[in-house]
Amino acid sequence: MELNTRGRYAVMAMADLAKHQGPDGAVPLSAIADRQRLSVAYLEQIFLRLRRAGLVESVRGRAGGYRLGRPASEITVAEILTAVEEETRMTRCLGESSVGCLGEGKCIAHNLWHALGDHIRVFLSNVSLHEVIEGVPPHKRAVAPAEEVVALE
Repeated sequence: MELNTRGRYAVMAMADLAKHQGPDGAVPLSAIADRQRLSVAYLEQIFLRLRRAGLVESVRGRAGGYRLGRPASEITVAEILTAVEEETRMTRCLGESSVGCLGEGKCIAHNLWHALGDHIRVFLSNVSLHEVIEGVPPHKRAVAPAEEVVALE
């Protein structure tokens, strides 16, 4: 799966905000943009969506910027991606319907890609923003014993 830039940038920016937010202070978008080497204009578009979803709050004034809408431990990566309208599809297959795979029919691997997308959604729903900052714990990263995992190249 490859996320588009909006989804990746949203997660990166939210992680940066969570890491650098003080107890009462807000973080300016320009500071996030500098640290993450992102465009301020693009971050403004992303943060508008994040604010609408209640994941961040804007703070006006001289020390203005953004702060998390809830504790980082209560915000999941899936919520961030949903807020910026990022999908987790693995292929051109459109969910349970057959439209989009091969014209009017399902592609031969439709069920495989749909199941993989489900696993990704469950995984992202179980990883908090706090875990992104601290490092996703091994018990959440492992899906099978190491000797059973086959490397995909």
